[in-house]
Amino acid sequence: MEHERVAEEIGGALRSREGIRALFLGGSHGTGDADAYSDVDFVLVAGEGATDGVAQMWREAVGRLGEIVLWWRQAARPALINAITADWLRVDVVILKPDQLGAQRQDALRVVFDHDGLYDALAPVTVGRMPDAGLVRYRNEEFIRILGLLPLAVGREEYLNGVLGMFHLRNLLVELMIAETGVRHRGGLLHLNRLTTQAQRDVLTALPPAVPERAAMIAGHMEYAAAYLPRARRLAADWGVEWPERFEEVTWSRLEQTLGLTRPY
Repeated sequence: MEHERVAEEIGGALRSREGIRALFLGGSHGTGDADAYSDVDFVLVAGEGATDGVAQMWREAVGRLGEIVLWWRQAARPALINAITADWLRVDVVILKPDQLGAQRQDALRVVFDHDGLYDALAPVTVGRMPDAGLVRYRNEEFIRILGLLPLAVGREEYLNGVLGMFHLRNLLVELMIAETGVRHRGGLLHLNRLTTQAQRDVLTALPPAVPERAAMIAGHMEYAAAYLPRARRLAADWGVEWPERFEEVTWSRLEQTLGLTRPY
């Protein structure tokens, strides 16, 4: 079902409901980056926010599109509800109070209905923000921590756990690359081609697959370290984030003592 039809159906179900003030298309349909595979994201504004009554109204509205086979009402703030219908239409909504809408931007929303003219009061353009310093530091430390667990996996011959370690290292590298590009409208990881450059994807493609075997696991960890750590260190300097110098130093010392490994950059 095309997103215009989805918006029309849900908008028609909610437009006159008490307490519902506005409905916007968000996500990739809001920014104009959607394709045939995109889910349909909404931002719903209700006077009292995400009450049980508003959630039930939303469920009834989505139910007009087909049988709901998955319904997740997240406890996050602001509230998030994910739904999937029997024909695998994916519909997500963030539910806000009117005074919570200010963080949204006009270039990331499309109006379905807006009883109070809330859209007109929003800033027009999304501006790229500096990464959160605490999150940047955590990810860098987490990469080094996982790398430092390699002797444990080798010593116990836990090669399947080593594969999981490489999976985590890859995810951290992907997150670093997305932060590196500074895309204004991030969206989800299912849009990874849009969030990364061809050069970055070439790096990811060239990295070895995770194989549950001793030599492959060690080599894989080292190649991920070579791909992640130099660019992470450079970006930390650019962003003014302290690098965990001592933690990295003692980790490489341990890897050299236990596995004869030296820093690959």
